[in-house]
Amino acid sequence: MRYQLTPIFTRPWLLNGLSLRLIESHYENHYGEALRRLNAVSAQLESMDFEQTPPHVVTGLKREQMIALNSTLLHELYFASMAFGEGKPSEVLVQALTHAFGSVDRWRREFVALAKGLAGGSGWVLLVYVPRDRRLINQYAGDHGQAITGGIPVLALDMYEHAYHIDFGANATAYIDAFQRNIDWASVQARYEDALVVHAPSPLVQKEFGELPGVAVEEVRAMLEAGDPVQVIDARPRSYVSRQQDIMDGAVWRDPERLDEWIGTLSKSQPVVVFCAYGFHVGCRMAVALREAGFDARYMKGGHSAWKAIGGPIKLYTPA
Repeated sequence: MRYQLTPIFTRPWLLNGLSLRLIESHYENHYGEALRRLNAVSAQLESMDFEQTPPHVVTGLKREQMIALNSTLLHELYFASMAFGEGKPSEVLVQALTHAFGSVDRWRREFVALAKGLAGGSGWVLLVYVPRDRRLINQYAGDHGQAITGGIPVLALDMYEHAYHIDFGANATAYIDAFQRNIDWASVQARYEDALVVHAPSPLVQKEFGELPGVAVEEVRAMLEAGDPVQVIDARPRSYVSRQQDIMDGAVWRDPERLDEWIGTLSKSQPVVVFCAYGFHVGCRMAVALREAGFDARYMKGGHSAWKAIGGPIKLYTPA
């Protein structure tokens, strides 16, 4: 299985007190690197002969996979947790936080205290909903490997020695075999069906652009690598191109404010992929305008930042 990049959810230029440089570096380098590492480790596991591979190699890779997977999930949640606004919870969340913590202020004091405890180190502070208890709880995570974010366990095997030494002594293999024979698959299925009811996080929806078709950065890279005929237009505002000074290899920059001057250079016989900095309104507006002019145009989800995050080739931008 190949994991796909999630376009950045927040609009970085609207955040208060957090620079574009900070958000872009965090998304492109840290989130992107975690995703690339996750796909690399997963590919190793998919091609592995488990009967011929030493168990410590398998467990080591599975740990790397878990850490990378959780890193991507946490980063996606992080970028979806921020937006420009009043910074106040809705009435629904006020009631939920008050139910769980006594008041919004008490929740905030605990959350901040956890964050301060991690200052100068590493880790995460999370507000988590526990379906069993139907309430919220603040969670501390010292690294990416303490839990799978959003995961609902349906089967558990206790590998602490207290779970098997009375019957099996040091023979853990016999204990594992016995456990396999005793799995209650009907109960596992019931828990699995319960877990299916929990919805995945809502994807980014730009209502103003309706059913405008988009294309994932992975698809664009595959088209370019295959040599498919496609016209790729970088429509980032001039200020972004000047600041970043790089461009996607295979794309041509065009000023989004001067569409009428360059639309005639495009061919209607080939599809067009257009993108902006993050996959929001500039790229979408360009795609809408091109489609209205009769072009088979789509916008690239996540934009230039998403391309860099998957490790897509870039080059120095040199004005024509």
